[in-house]
Amino acid sequence: MTTRHIISRVVASLILAISLIGVLVNGPAQAFRFTYSASINLVNLDPGTATFTINFFNQDGTSPANSTISDSVAGNSVKNYYPLNTVPSGFNGAVSVSSNKPMASIVNVIGNNFAAAAAYNGVSQGSTTVYLPVLMKNNFNFNSWFNVQNVGTATANITVNYSDGTSATRAIPVNGSFTFDQSTETHSATVFSARITSDQPIVAVVIQEDPKTLFAYTGFASGSTNPVFPTVNSNNFGYFSGMGIQNLSASDTIVTVSYTPAGAGTACTETQTIQAGKSATFIQYAFSFSPPTGAGAPIGWSSTCVRGSPNNQATAFVGSARVTSNSANVPLVGVVNQLKLGNNGEAYNGFDPNVGTNKVVFPLIMDRNFGYFTGFNIVNAGASQTRVVCTFTNTTYKVDRVIAAGASLNDVQLNKIANGYVGAGTCVGTTDGTTPDPNAKLFGAANQLRSSAQDELLVYEGINQ
Repeated sequence: MTTRHIISRVVASLILAISLIGVLVNGPAQAFRFTYSASINLVNLDPGTATFTINFFNQDGTSPANSTISDSVAGNSVKNYYPLNTVPSGFNGAVSVSSNKPMASIVNVIGNNFAAAAAYNGVSQGSTTVYLPVLMKNNFNFNSWFNVQNVGTATANITVNYSDGTSATRAIPVNGSFTFDQSTETHSATVFSARITSDQPIVAVVIQEDPKTLFAYTGFASGSTNPVFPTVNSNNFGYFSGMGIQNLSASDTIVTVSYTPAGAGTACTETQTIQAGKSATFIQYAFSFSPPTGAGAPIGWSSTCVRGSPNNQATAFVGSARVTSNSANVPLVGVVNQLKLGNNGEAYNGFDPNVGTNKVVFPLIMDRNFGYFTGFNIVNAGASQTRVVCTFTNTTYKVDRVIAAGASLNDVQLNKIANGYVGAGTCVGTTDGTTPDPNAKLFGAANQLRSSAQDELLVYEGINQ
C-alpha cells in the first residue's frame, strides 16, 4: 500500500517533508519579512526500508523540470533534505511525497539564512474544511500568511471566512497552491481566526512573522471537546506562552483550561467564554500579562494561576495544559505560541485526546548539533498513570519515568547524549517498563533551540503511532 504525504508549499530551493504543507518563498504579491528556505525531515515509521518519491509543484500545479526525487530510508530512521537542489532558485510551490511505508515529516522553515526559523508537521491527507485558530494583522508588529494546497483531483474552489467578518475566495488548480497574506488584506481585528472551505480536499500551513521572529503551524481538519497541549513554558528565562483556542461551532461556550506542572510551577486553572466561530487567548493572561480591558477584554475571564513577568523565574511555569470544561460541549482547536521578546518564537498544534496512542515518535532529536539541542514534553492524556520509556537511535541514553494521569514528562537532551548527536526518539507507555500499556494515551511536542541573538527556536508535534 502506498502512503501519500502532502507539503503545501516550499521555499526557494527548499524541500518540505512528507505530508507537509510547504513554505512559500517571496512572491510578488506578498509583503514577507524574510526570504525563505526550508529543510525536510522524513521519518520512516516502519521497521522495513521505505522507498519514496518527492514531487514538487509550482503554484499553478505544474512541475519544475527534473525536480522529482526518488530515494529510500532504512527502517525507523530519518532522512533530511537541505538544501533543495532539484528545484530552480526562487521556487515557490508545493510538495507531495509517496511512500510504500508509513512515514511522517517535519519541515524546518528558515528565514534570511538562519536569521529566524520555525517548524511544522506534514499531513497525510487533505480535507474540505480547515481551521486556523491564530492569524494576525499588525499585532505588535506581527503579521501572518498562510498557504493552501489543492490535493484533490479537480480545481478547488476555496472560500476563507475570517472571524472578524471578512472573507476571501480563490480557485486553485490540482496540485497547485495559493498564499493568503493578512498584511495585505482588510481586517478589523489584530488577532483572529479563519475557517477555510473547499469543494476539493486541501491542506494549509500558517506562518506568523515579525522582523526577527517566525512561528509556523499546520491547519486543523477537525476539533475536540477537550484538546490537550503538551508544552506550556511561561516566565521561564524570558519565555512566555500564549494559546489561541478556536470555537468551531455556532454556539458560545465557557472553557476552562487546567495547567499541570512538569518542571516548574503549581497547578492552576483559567476560564473564559469563547464566542461562536471565534478564538480566545489563554495562558499569557494567566501567567504573564494582565488581560486587556474595554473592547478587547476576554469575556468572563478568571484564573487561579500566579502571574509574573516573563523574566521573573520565581513565577516560572513549565508543564502541560488541557481543556477540562467546555460548557456547550462543542469542538475546539488550539495553537500554542512560545515567545521570548525580541528573540525566539514558535508555535505548535494541540491534540485531540481521543486519538492518543501508547507510542510517540520524535523524528529529530539533537544534542549540541552546531549548537542546536532538543527538549520535549510528553503528556499523559489517559485516565490512569503509565510508565513511559524513551529510547533514542544510536545511543544508550534512555528516559524512564512514571507519569500520572493528566501530568507530563519533561526532558532536555542538552549534554546528555553526545556532542553533535542527530537522531530520533521513541517514547512508549508501558505497564512494567517493557510491556506496552494498551490504555496509555500519550502526546508530545519537541523544542529545537540554539542559544544566540537570533530566532532559533523551532517546535514540532510528536508523531503518534
